[in-house]
Amino acid sequence: MLMKFTKMHGLGNDFVVIDAVTQNVRVTASMARRLSDRKTGIGCDQVLIVEPPSEPDIDFNYRIFNCDGAEVEQCGNGARCLARFVQDRRLTGKNPIRVKTSNRVIELRMENKTQVAVDMGIPELNPANIPFEAAEKSMLYDIDVDGQSLQIAAVSMGNPHAVLKVDDVARAPVAELGAKIESHSRFPNRVNVGFMEILSRNEIKLRVFERGVGETEACGSGACAAAVAALEQGLVDSPVTMQLTRGNLKIDWQGEGHGLIMTGPAATVFHGRIRI
Repeated sequence: MLMKFTKMHGLGNDFVVIDAVTQNVRVTASMARRLSDRKTGIGCDQVLIVEPPSEPDIDFNYRIFNCDGAEVEQCGNGARCLARFVQDRRLTGKNPIRVKTSNRVIELRMENKTQVAVDMGIPELNPANIPFEAAEKSMLYDIDVDGQSLQIAAVSMGNPHAVLKVDDVARAPVAELGAKIESHSRFPNRVNVGFMEILSRNEIKLRVFERGVGETEACGSGACAAAVAALEQGLVDSPVTMQLTRGNLKIDWQGEGHGLIMTGPAATVFHGRIRI
């Protein structure tokens, strides 16, 4: 069977997007690994699947597989691409649309032909719900990594994030330290790891080591988590411009209990078909 797909990216974080609304396809972990492979497949950081809605008040179900085959809860850059995909492929004429991930409903709005605003929902700061092992909620937590004591913020944007403040993000040991924190025992479901450098009251430079992927050129949910961590610590003011390798995201959050809006680009690279 030949399956149609679209290659997309959000600031260099790239995706294979699959329409499972008009195609009778079922994506498995092994298929996601094969599609993601940059030498023998199409190549991507994540595989995104658009499915028919499972509930009457949503427009689509939204599933995400990392390149290692693990199905994950959230992908902010992917959500922006999903919004553009369903509009471009004429799967809906609605704007905004509501899509359901594995653990929350998010709202996506096309601002223009390239910019998409995503209501990512309310950030989760309760450790038990991230999940993160801690006695009580705090802005910062001390964790031990190979005998080194580090301070992190812990946030869930529907998926778990650890955020470290660094002096110079260009020199941060993202690959080495990110891998160690990703699999830290205090994060039972593993964790995405953000390294943020505060540039001004409204600007942050960010690199992210994504769970099951490694460092990516952009991570939308990671940008949201870093903004929440910095705002909670009083380091910046909202809205915050998040500087990533290939461009910027704007994050607007008015504090605990409020939803968070992320705005940024989504781009289509090409369409194709692959035998499955």
